[in-house]
Amino acid sequence: MDGAPCRIPLLISLLLALILPSMAEIKTLEISDDSRSIILFEKFGFSLKGTVNINISGVSVASASSALAADQSNFGFFLISDESLIQAAYDTQQNPDSNSYPDCILMSPYVYLLFNFLKLSPPPPSGAYSDSFNAPRPDEYSLYFANCNPGSAVTMAIHTEMYNTRRDNTRDYLSVGQSPVPSIYTFFAVAYAAFLAVWIYLTLFQNRLSSHQIHHLMAGLLLSKALYLVFAAEDQHYIRKTGTPHGWDVPFYIFQVLKGVLLFTVIVLIGTGWSFLKPFLQEREKKVIMIVIPLQIVANIASVVIGETGPFIKDWVTWNQVFLLIDIICCCAILFPIIWSIRSLRETSKTDGKAARNLTKLTLFRQFYIVVIGYLYFTRIVVFALKTIASYKYRWVSVAAEETVGLIFYLFMFYMFRPVERNQYFAIDDEEEEAAELALREEEFEL
Repeated sequence: MDGAPCRIPLLISLLLALILPSMAEIKTLEISDDSRSIILFEKFGFSLKGTVNINISGVSVASASSALAADQSNFGFFLISDESLIQAAYDTQQNPDSNSYPDCILMSPYVYLLFNFLKLSPPPPSGAYSDSFNAPRPDEYSLYFANCNPGSAVTMAIHTEMYNTRRDNTRDYLSVGQSPVPSIYTFFAVAYAAFLAVWIYLTLFQNRLSSHQIHHLMAGLLLSKALYLVFAAEDQHYIRKTGTPHGWDVPFYIFQVLKGVLLFTVIVLIGTGWSFLKPFLQEREKKVIMIVIPLQIVANIASVVIGETGPFIKDWVTWNQVFLLIDIICCCAILFPIIWSIRSLRETSKTDGKAARNLTKLTLFRQFYIVVIGYLYFTRIVVFALKTIASYKYRWVSVAAEETVGLIFYLFMFYMFRPVERNQYFAIDDEEEEAAELALREEEFEL
């Protein structure tokens, strides 16, 4: 067997771990007739007292070659840190034809071998093994299964537990760097609850006569966001304590879907000016909504599959690609109504003689357009970069940054489009009319 060609696909698979966030929870799963050379199960940040528990049962190996199937040393589980992973990839690139590296990743000096199938008792079929392993040192490690026999397919049931032991000897099933996340979610849940209370006061009491349907929909968005954060906090709290979410993941995913759908719907409707500028939607605007809502539902279903399964399923990469593609489409689609509104207002300003009003609207929608782009860029690009480059001890920073920017975006959007009796859409100052006409002539407001 030529070692170099075999190492390259293995390292490509290993590099996928660099983009996988630290996982948690007690995992119980089955793989059936799986011939993949390497399978990533979890990624976890360990403290000084980190532990991995692995229990496998019902192990059987099917191979066209009985000699290959009999070589149980070529099947096993191992840990590898990101640092070692990068070093292994670098060495392979520098020495692609070198024979100094073993053909099987289980024998590589870069991995921490937990066990191979030689330890199964009884041996396959119906093989089983159970043991606990201490993390080599405090670091973030990925747990893999390797199959170094091409053409062999493995079937087994797997139960894994990865946790850190606290000073009081209790287990913490959240990765190092994720422990502050429940508190972060709780803080922002309280912030959004207070936000919702203020918004309800403005829309139902102080400015009830100036409220429109869009303002009530915005209240629903705040409610779904607050409940999403509540259940996210509970989900992470119970995972940290017990290793399982105890059913809190069900409402968490429900409100994740609802929050995502409502956010994109509100942005689209505000971009069209629906209910506060016009009581109807044009046909093209209806089409955008009818495209965005189903796509958001599909994207959130993909997110649920990604979160509830893991990279060990064969279609995990495909689900990630589906999620990213749909999210990009939705992010682009919601910008079109804002662009259409800006262009429509620009054309209207040339004929209706209401320069001051149109200039205010144009300025508002251009600001909204810029802020939406900034929000989408930060939550999709910057947050991903933070998750990727930040030390495993500070992975909570990306969560805090995403929620902070999200709250700032909500505050801006709700403030600019709040219900007030004489708001900036309709406040016309006669003395500013000539200045507005001049500004409209000089500034194109084109995107």
